[in-house]
Amino acid sequence: MSTIHDQAMNYVYQQVLQRLLSFFSRAERTALQLLIQRLVVAAGGGERIGEFKVLVIQTGTRDSCYALAMLRAAQLSIAGRAPATFQLRVATLRYDGNGVAALENMHRSYGALFLYDDPRVELLMVDHREVLPFDHQAPITESGSEANRINLLMVGHRRAWGEALELWDDRYLATAEFYGQIARWSNGVDVLAGCDSAARQKRFIDGLGRAVRKVGIGPLAANAGSYEQLFSLLDGLDGDCYRRLYTEPERMPWRPEGQFEACRRTLFIDIHDILVAKLDERWPLLSEFLGFQSDEWTQALFEDEWQDPLVDAYLCGLEAEFVEGLGYGAGVQAYVQRSLAAMRRRQVPEPVCEYLVATFGKPQGFEEQRKQALVSLQARFGLTESQIVCLLFAPFIDGGAGLERFLRSCHPGMLVAMPDLHRAMQGLHAPEQVLQWMTEVSGLPVRLIGRLYAMEPMPASPPSLGSAPGNEASQGGQALGGERSQEG
Repeated sequence: MSTIHDQAMNYVYQQVLQRLLSFFSRAERTALQLLIQRLVVAAGGGERIGEFKVLVIQTGTRDSCYALAMLRAAQLSIAGRAPATFQLRVATLRYDGNGVAALENMHRSYGALFLYDDPRVELLMVDHREVLPFDHQAPITESGSEANRINLLMVGHRRAWGEALELWDDRYLATAEFYGQIARWSNGVDVLAGCDSAARQKRFIDGLGRAVRKVGIGPLAANAGSYEQLFSLLDGLDGDCYRRLYTEPERMPWRPEGQFEACRRTLFIDIHDILVAKLDERWPLLSEFLGFQSDEWTQALFEDEWQDPLVDAYLCGLEAEFVEGLGYGAGVQAYVQRSLAAMRRRQVPEPVCEYLVATFGKPQGFEEQRKQALVSLQARFGLTESQIVCLLFAPFIDGGAGLERFLRSCHPGMLVAMPDLHRAMQGLHAPEQVLQWMTEVSGLPVRLIGRLYAMEPMPASPPSLGSAPGNEASQGGQALGGERSQEG
């Protein structure tokens, strides 16, 4: 019965491969052969390919779905002409920013590629440091959601006055941990196959460098800004990017415990140069075969999948209103202009630029968009507008150096309570109403506010770190942040 079943499944896999190949252009067929050759060489030859395990990260974006389809075609092509083929581990990091559309894209892709029932494929997701089977319908756990919220706030508050808010810096830390740990789990993998461009690789390394500096475990070891030495770079972080922010009992261990290799053997293999760059050649495969649904104009605006134009415009508006004193609309308009300039430098099609202006450039729509952005942040992270404004000021670090500035600008009635606030942040006795106000206005428990207060001052940002040129549109709350930084 087992032999009959295996024969039937092999027939199904070959049917999947033939249908997949029918969507390939001539350039894609050539790229597939190059990909197979690269994988066989990395495995040490065709005789060892059956022992070779490849990790690929899935985010539900156009590029990650396309790369997965190419790797699946390689896996099935080798299986059709050799005794064995490589194993595939497909992993996703669950985060409050994972949209339903991205999860649905993953699910449809997995179904079309017949991944769910193939024993040569592992479909995994990580939620709050726990490795689980992939389930596109499973909501993120309450503990995972709360950890995401606290991490976002703690990393966001670790910022010197004049340094722009990078709302998503926590994602660099979470992603770095995810890469390192999912590569070690359950006997590990041999290679991570990456489809990111050189510019995107550099942007990730720079963003990670900025984030580890904020949490006090940086700077990163020297790196040219590519993933060639990615895992040695991650090894230098010792597996826990949050150890300076939280005590040992507060940190969730990676689970299932005891199933992570102590010694990782993973290398990085770059497949970006193999993938076909022209979208018109990719699109039939993506839309008709994989069932991929794209928000093209958002992808044209942002090169990192967790960016949200609605939220970023909102942050720019808040900074203009509360920090710069210029009014909410001035910040949104500055955001639009910066985004347009960045998009045109990247030669984004003009209709996409026009869509941005039509969506965000009309003053009569500012208030409605402001409400929508706040609803999104409340749904994803449980944040209020007062907590987001507090984050913009980062008043607790460096012994509360920015506290008076924050109170004068946003809460003048609390100036009289400044001595009590400082006592509370030092762990001394303070009135209950002061403690309650601190928690409500920041979204953080008092003990964590006190930890920010006690941490060493922020080191100066190295000039090599920061967002890559041409990616200004992806920097939430920064339309006017650069001006503030220059003013000191």
